Amino acid sequence: MLEASGIKVVAKRLGAKACGIASIDRFDGAPEGFHPTDIYSACRSVVVFLKEMPPDIILQENPIPYTHAAYQIYGELDRLGMDLCRILESEGMHAVPVPTDTPYLHWEPERSHGMGILSLRHAAVRAGLGVLGRNNLLINERFGNMVYIGAVLTNAWLQADPMIEKDVCPPKCRICLDRCPVGALDGTTVKQSLCRKQSFFKTERGFDLYACNLCRRLCPLRLGRA
Repeated sequence: MLEASGIKVVAKRLGAKACGIASIDRFDGAPEGFHPTDIYSACRSVVVFLKEMPPDIILQENPIPYTHAAYQIYGELDRLGMDLCRILESEGMHAVPVPTDTPYLHWEPERSHGMGILSLRHAAVRAGLGVLGRNNLLINERFGNMVYIGAVLTNAWLQADPMIEKDVCPPKCRICLDRCPVGALDGTTVKQSLCRKQSFFKTERGFDLYACNLCRRLCPLRLGRA
């Protein structure tokens, strides 16, 4: 059976830029219904992996390249998760992939608030892959906030990676808070009812596009630490 170090090597061979592991006890504070064992009752470890968006895509003036890249990366992460599950199964473990974007069940239409079956951002933090910035995005030391997250749940007891116990945001930085056009950020959470109206729009032909990414683009740590 593969150990933690071997699983991370496999994930990177499959295309992950980084991979970390969180033990199930680190999810004790997860909201009811959104714990890894609510998805897969035999889960003992969560394998989390990252892919990086090419950084210049976010600087374009037209929303289509950024939207297209985001959806392509979601697909790449989902395929990586499926391939990793197959390899873990071949090694005698059981594994379940977590969708990287949609579908999810929890939706509150009155406030446009949705929740995935597992918070991948918080899973990445628990797997030692970064911390959440004031913009509520995962910030990885090497790749900044230009990362997208995937995860696989497994019944194997794996050695967990150390969590990062520090705040990476500059102490007085408020760029993301002050520049959000709709005031959706408070440094801890995102008010989805405001963010969704600003961040997404539908073309006349029915295509969904990302319309705003200032909280990601203006962050001094967008590309990680020099």
